Amino acid sequence: MPGLAELMPMLALLLAIGAFAGVIAGLLGVGGGIILVPAFFFAFSGLGYHGPDLMQVCLATSLATIIVTSIRSVLAHNRKGAVDWAILKGWAPGIAIGAVLGVLAVAQLRTPALQAIFGCLALVVAFYLGLGRSEWRLGPAMPIGAGRAVLSPLVGFLSVLMGIGGGSFGVPLMSLYATPIHRAVATAAGFGVVIAVPSVAGFLLTQVDGAPPYTIGAVNLPAFVVIIAMTLITTPWGVRLAHAMDPKPLKRVFAVFLALVAVNMLRKAAGW
Repeated sequence: MPGLAELMPMLALLLAIGAFAGVIAGLLGVGGGIILVPAFFFAFSGLGYHGPDLMQVCLATSLATIIVTSIRSVLAHNRKGAVDWAILKGWAPGIAIGAVLGVLAVAQLRTPALQAIFGCLALVVAFYLGLGRSEWRLGPAMPIGAGRAVLSPLVGFLSVLMGIGGGSFGVPLMSLYATPIHRAVATAAGFGVVIAVPSVAGFLLTQVDGAPPYTIGAVNLPAFVVIIAMTLITTPWGVRLAHAMDPKPLKRVFAVFLALVAVNMLRKAAGW
């Protein structure tokens, strides 16, 4: 059993990560997972945990935090009548299937491959955050039929491969299909629940090597508890900042930051 001296540096880093993730999530409306996964990786590896399944732990732990934050978010949005339940109910089965397929894929991949996937997908998210326009459209309404059957599992699958909830893919997708942004953000919180619950159930049954202490399956419990506690405190700070200033320029700055994180992940995946 690890001693206090071994746990304290990890807890200190997790406190800082949770505080930053909460503020950014509240300020920019992006999901915390896009920050948590690379932060977990660099924190755990910096503390000497270099197992071949370290990225699995980062993805699974990020998704575990998303269960709590997404439920809290969707309940808050629902009180304001902002959740589009027709979209959520129609898309939930496909998203859940994609999430389960994502867990199965992640279980077969080692850290370098998962780093490369995260880096490539994070570059796509950074591009949309930095250069996306609110007037871009793919259609007048969210797809049904074959379009939904293809896109809904893809949202769940890609989200699990990145360890994120519904915001990074769900909000742009709904915006491109003419869903008002406040309804897109609220409904994407529901996507996060549908993604995180089945994927975390699978990750709790996954066996990993070289994980940080107190990891069950692929979920690290200290990281889960600390991140939840800190984001509950600091996300409202970010929301207040968002109402006090224009977040659009900051979103572009964050897009550059995310692109640099993605490139660094790709560098690590290449062994440089």
